Amino acid sequence: MEQEYIIETRNIFKQYKSKFAVNNVSIHVRRGDIYGLIGKNGAGKTTLMKLILGLTAPSKGDVYLFGGTNSDEARAKIGSLIEAPGIYNGCTAYENLLRFSILYGADKSGIDDLLKLVGLDNTGNKKVGAFSLGMKQRLGIAIALLSDPEALVLDEPINGLDPAGIKEIRDIILNLNRERGVTIIISSHLLDELAKVVTCYGIINNGELTQEITAKELEEQCRHSAKIVANNPVAAAELLKSKFDGIQLSENGDGVTLYSHLDRTAEINACLVNAGVAVSEITVSTNGLEEFFIERLGR
Repeated sequence: MEQEYIIETRNIFKQYKSKFAVNNVSIHVRRGDIYGLIGKNGAGKTTLMKLILGLTAPSKGDVYLFGGTNSDEARAKIGSLIEAPGIYNGCTAYENLLRFSILYGADKSGIDDLLKLVGLDNTGNKKVGAFSLGMKQRLGIAIALLSDPEALVLDEPINGLDPAGIKEIRDIILNLNRERGVTIIISSHLLDELAKVVTCYGIINNGELTQEITAKELEEQCRHSAKIVANNPVAAAELLKSKFDGIQLSENGDGVTLYSHLDRTAEINACLVNAGVAVSEITVSTNGLEEFFIERLGR
């Protein structure tokens, strides 16, 4: 059964004078996804997020939230952190959340739990102006969670953070998704970090969506492999399965492709030749995540 799309855009455009910041983009975010919007700076990621949140109006096209058209009621189910968090530097983390709970009409009784969730429960009377960038980003996420949203939109939440700060944000995102079932859209241009959390990618280039692909599909496309060209692919596949425990391979027209045991290609070659299977070529492919995105985004 197909999962429900809870955030969807249909042929959406945003034009500024003669330039399209978002150009005919249709994205599909399923309930439970961590959806990674990836693209270079200026690709249109932030503009697309603002269109989803109703912070700017589309020039053309539609946004559908939770199965219906864009509405204030639906947007109330989405928390967001767009660009830098708007916080009160002269207040503590608790005071910030208290102020925003009043603005949002949210229940202030959950503030202590939110501070604990984002790792700011021990900051006491420390003013937010003295916080590190990572701490401010975590506070911004806590503010976005005040209304207990079903979905969360995060714009470059790890940009500029050190490795420890990146890990802290990553752990929060995974916890929200796995433990609370929050659907998340997160944008970034940091490929390796997104790959550690996302379940689906939307690739944005010059305002256009070049591809939507699940993390599983991407992993399949980016797996290291070895192509073996042989005169009898069927016999080669059967022989390798019987001789090498757990070997992962696929049979193709002129040979087999290995997805495991790549460090044993010399042994595999000898096994095939000794069994009478003629091998004319073995080619190892090392296409990785970076190469995949560079191909679609340009250098």
